[in-house]
Amino acid sequence: MALLPTPELVQKAIALQLEQTQQQLNQQLDLNFQKFNIQRIYITKQQPLTIENLPAYRVQGNYDFSIKLPSRNLKQLQKPFEVYLQIQREGKSWRLLIPEKNSQHSQAKWHSYLIL
Repeated sequence: MALLPTPELVQKAIALQLEQTQQQLNQQLDLNFQKFNIQRIYITKQQPLTIENLPAYRVQGNYDFSIKLPSRNLKQLQKPFEVYLQIQREGKSWRLLIPEKNSQHSQAKWHSYLIL
């Protein structure tokens, strides 16, 4: 029986992906994000695939997002997402995979982050 990504796992993966982006934006734009919140995850598609010889899923859907900035709060509803999730060999943990921006699609290099 294959394990499928749960909405809770997807929420953690989106948060991890946002944290990576947030760190880059903080450095580039000198912004100070206070806190973000992810709610109402709707998974519309889960596509099984193999990445680096391990089973993975491309998960797509949308979610509601709010962020607290120093001067105001922003909210986006039905924000689309796409995450790549991979279950590890022992079947106990999942990793978020982010393709390297400048790699070719046929030989994509992936950055892997443990989802806690």
